[in-house]
Amino acid sequence: MVKLIAIYKHPQDKEAFDKHYFETHAPLTAKIPGLRKMEVTRIVGSPMGGEGKYYLMCEMYYDDHEALKAGMKSAEGKASGKDVMSFAGDLVTMMIGEEVNE
Repeated sequence: MVKLIAIYKHPQDKEAFDKHYFETHAPLTAKIPGLRKMEVTRIVGSPMGGEGKYYLMCEMYYDDHEALKAGMKSAEGKASGKDVMSFAGDLVTMMIGEEVNE
């Protein structure tokens, strides 16, 4: 499986971020064709102590790179991308990963 990983730094207004993320952005993202599973993790701390650098992580699973590319090119994928840039463009880092089962 291939994952699109979005990791967010701490927003200034966590309540407003959460409201938009969970009520608007996550439902938009969930509609992307080819998305098999979406897992959202709230980062609660660092092994070094304190709250750490990141606030939230979302892992979006696709069957393969082609399914991910097709999903991102879809109307739903474009809507999700436009939305994330509108409310968290300065907070989000996105990566593509492949699961390793060894």
